[in-house]
Amino acid sequence: MSAGAGLRLAVTTLTVFPVRGGRVDREAARWAMSLAAAVGAALGAVLAALLWGLREAGAQPLVAAAVTVAAAALLSRGMHLDGLADTVDALGSYKQGDAALEIMKKSDIGPFGVAAIALTLLIQTASLATISPWVLIAAFAAGRVAITLACRRGVPAARPEGLGALVAGTVPVPVALGAAIIVTVAAAAATPGRPWQGPVAVAVALLAVVLLLRHAARRFGGITGDVLGAAVELATTLALVGLSLR
Repeated sequence: MSAGAGLRLAVTTLTVFPVRGGRVDREAARWAMSLAAAVGAALGAVLAALLWGLREAGAQPLVAAAVTVAAAALLSRGMHLDGLADTVDALGSYKQGDAALEIMKKSDIGPFGVAAIALTLLIQTASLATISPWVLIAAFAAGRVAITLACRRGVPAARPEGLGALVAGTVPVPVALGAAIIVTVAAAAATPGRPWQGPVAVAVALLAVVLLLRHAARRFGGITGDVLGAAVELATTLALVGLSLR
């Protein structure tokens, strides 16, 4: 069944959760990318439980936040951070097309990439130190629905091979928009005292992702797996910042 294969692909691609792999093709990719937000919400719930447990055990807010951010990187294999670093390095080079893609393929990380990872982890940790643990569900769902938006039809792949080529253009536009709207509206539950704050934070984060995708299309010719990782980290970080405002 395509939906089941897609869910397994989403879980095995986006997390380290022990799920048996299944079929890997464009149809499974369509389901996987469409269900990315659900996987993100599940990951956020695990991290929320961890953050809550650390706080209940008496950990200092920044310590609990830092451990949770580290756990998030481990549970996603750090691949989104790697994608962020590679994308920022390529964009910072001011090169275009194949020259920029070649930079993204290199195994080393340049100064732009190092700064991007360091600042992202710092901002996420500082944000988590001040928010309710359950806000993580909304933030991580927002981060993964960014993948759904990035894989909507009309957004090309930058290369003919790789993860980007497998998933690019697989998600119908109505499905991508529907997933984004559901995550945005549901974020109101994360800020019950200010029900407008959650949706606004997620909407701003997803708008930034759309701008990133447009820029990637101009500079690289489309999306790659690295661009997807950058979109995840950008949306997650901005959502956390917006949700932490008081």
